[in-house]
Amino acid sequence: MAYNKVVISGINTSELVVLKEEEKMNLLREIRETGSKSARDKLINGNLRLVLSVIQRFTGRGEDIDDLFQIGVIGLIKAINNFDLSKEVRFSTYCVPMITGELRRHLRDYSQIKVSRSLRDLAYKAIQAKERLTIQNQREPDIEEIAREIGEKRADVVIALESISDPISLYEPVFSDSDDNMYVIDQIGDKNDVESWMDELSIRDAIKKLGERERNILYLRFLQGKTQVEVANEIGISQAQVSRLEKSAISRIKSSV
Repeated sequence: MAYNKVVISGINTSELVVLKEEEKMNLLREIRETGSKSARDKLINGNLRLVLSVIQRFTGRGEDIDDLFQIGVIGLIKAINNFDLSKEVRFSTYCVPMITGELRRHLRDYSQIKVSRSLRDLAYKAIQAKERLTIQNQREPDIEEIAREIGEKRADVVIALESISDPISLYEPVFSDSDDNMYVIDQIGDKNDVESWMDELSIRDAIKKLGERERNILYLRFLQGKTQVEVANEIGISQAQVSRLEKSAISRIKSSV
């Protein structure tokens, strides 16, 4: 469904504006300094396309698109309220996990799949901790940080969060560019199969032979799920360089296996 061409919650999505990052920062400063309602409204309206892009991951499971959109906007407003201008981070980078967290909380609370109360409570604590750490550090925390924040074992936090996570298709792309695609099914194998086990050892050995920067790029991209732009900002090189190094590293790994 092309959400940019329909009416959602009374809004014609084809007419939505998209603000530049500089415009977002200027509006955030105005909101902080003057409490301007018009600046807040403009910032919200200028990020509704971002909300649309996030909610597409949560559609197709019987949820009303208008409800998801409104829940996503709540996450957007929370991001506006808690964004720290002193941190060197893009607003959209900070905003996406806030919107996603709000949607996951909604789906968790109204899920038809029954999960034990203890797991749900632990997952709720973990999600709250994740939001606190995101606000505090202006970035999404990893599982280790969340576990330390709530004083729980990492494995228990993983199990709790997995228990309320949404099922995904085996053919959902994990990585994609113009030359290559990697899907969830590509990462699933028979652990008892000797050939698969040997392949895994070969991949690990190939990764060890990469340079530190290449290993860091692969870690940030595929284990932390960051975009190439986010990786570029974090390690201080251009997005084009990240793309080139990433593609080169993947090619070297493939040729070694």
